[in-house]
Formats: sequence, C-alpha cells, structure tokens
Amino acid sequence: MQAHQLKPSPGSRHARKRVGRGNAAGQGTYSGRGLKGQKARSGRKPRRFFEGGQTRLMRRLPRRRGFKNPFRVEYCAVNLSDLRIFDAGAEVTPEFLKERGLIRNLKRPVKVLANGALDRALTVRVHKFSQTAREKIEAAGGSAMEMGNGDSSN
Repeated sequence: MQAHQLKPSPGSRHARKRVGRGNAAGQGTYSGRGLKGQKARSGRKPRRFFEGGQTRLMRRLPRRRGFKNPFRVEYCAVNLSDLRIFDAGAEVTPEFLKERGLIRNLKRPVKVLANGALDRALTVRVHKFSQTAREKIEAAGGSAMEMGNGDSSN
C-alpha cells in the first residue's frame, strides 16, 4: 500500500455544516444562532471570560494568599515508636530506615520526633531531632547524633 492509496475510515469524516442556506437545508432562519442578542449578530464575539459586565469568575475567586518560604526544609518524620523495630545496640541511619520501609526516599533529610516511647539503647544518626526525642533516646541509654545535610546521599 502506498501513501496515496490511504483513505479515512468510512464514517470518520463529516461534511462541513453549511449554515444560513435556507430552511430546506436544515440550518435556515437563525442558522443555529438562536434568537436575537449579542451572540446572534455577525462580526466580533465578546472576548473570552466576558460575562456581560458582571464581575468575571476569575476576579470573584480568591487568589493564592500569604507567603511561601523558598528556604523551608521538608523533613521525613520518624517517630520514636517506629524505632522499636530495631534491636538494642543497632545504629539507625537514613539508609537503614529506608531499607526497613520507615522512609520513602533519601532525598529529604530525616527528623526524629518524640511520639511514643523507646525502651532500648539505640545509636540514632539522622539529620535532626526534636528536643524531647533526643532526651528520650538518651534516657533509654542510647545516643542521638546529628549529621550534616551533606553526610547522607542527598
């Protein structure tokens, strides 16, 4: 088959509707424009989103307000109750947390929060701790060490 032999499928192409050619043609009298009014006249149509002088929708809706801090750091949060899956004496790092399914990826820094209790001594080495989480880890006999943002595979 050659390119000049290609034809569209039957029924996929329609003839252009010829409006305003009399009532016998099916689109006579008002030619599909309805009755009188601005949109029935020839020439320019009202501009997009023009609502006849009423305040247009885009002006009626509230816009984004406030301030978005471009320097905000989003942390992956890990609770102390989540650290109970590790054995006593284990060293907990972001890579180990990802391996155990507690965080999704290593692109964001990890912060340990104080929700829950810790009953075993762990060496936790992540980017950030809440103050209460640090106290609870040290009270359980473990150590909480902060790593800089360049220490992990960020």
